[in-house]
Amino acid sequence: MNWDDVQVFLAIARHGTQGAAGRALRQSQPTMGRRLRALEHSLGHTLFQRTSEGFVLTDEGAAVLNHAEGMEAQALSLSRQLDAADQQLEGGLRVSTSDWFGLHVMAPICASFTNEHPKVTIELLTDARLFSLARREADLVARIVPFDEPDVIQRRLTHVPYALYIQRDAQLPTQSADVRLITMDLGFSDMPDAVWLREVFPMGRIAFRSNSRHVQAVACASGVGLAVLPCPLGDSHPGLQRLECIKTPPGRDVWLGYHRDLRRLPRLRALVDLLMQRLANEYQHGHL
Repeated sequence: MNWDDVQVFLAIARHGTQGAAGRALRQSQPTMGRRLRALEHSLGHTLFQRTSEGFVLTDEGAAVLNHAEGMEAQALSLSRQLDAADQQLEGGLRVSTSDWFGLHVMAPICASFTNEHPKVTIELLTDARLFSLARREADLVARIVPFDEPDVIQRRLTHVPYALYIQRDAQLPTQSADVRLITMDLGFSDMPDAVWLREVFPMGRIAFRSNSRHVQAVACASGVGLAVLPCPLGDSHPGLQRLECIKTPPGRDVWLGYHRDLRRLPRLRALVDLLMQRLANEYQHGHL
């Protein structure tokens, strides 16, 4: 089997459509279709059932999937070990984190890093999706959920304080029933800040929901209601002001993770050291 064709097969199996798989692999849909047909021809079996909703594995496809994932694991392990053997501070690093943390925290530090090491190219992905370190969807991931994947080294990067925000120069309603709230969408309604908001304003009305902190900040600055936001985001928005509370909203720890095979990769080590040093200093001086 051609390994390039196997990668196409795996992407389609995971994403369900040629279009989504093509975007993940950065290949055109015709190329994806051509490679899949080549793989099916070489094996002599149809691997997917084409439906109106996407591609569904056939029994033969499910059998191939197990072997294909084994091939992928071996190929990625080899790639990581070869990268780790490269002692030059050059090459690429793919970093993944959430949208607000990427913009307000990671981007300035990554910019400083690339200025100091111009031969290193950083690709910063801001996405709510949890990228796989084992499949090298990312080399370095910063997130609020601790890692439980095997062979992942994790470090507590920093603690981010949260605060309650309101539109600048606006006044808090005197009647608790008149308070309007901006919070996470229902899929994330159990997050600590969303729970805190309901507990502090039990009579408040949910006026706006979003899974994006940036969207919440814009809605808050537009006068939609109160929002609990990470302080690096809320404090930097010119249309927002903090509200002092007797009970402070809970903050969140941010965890940094990378695959064990890359622990000796010089450019990765250098970026991790810079992130730890810079954020430790920021936290100690109260900038966050």
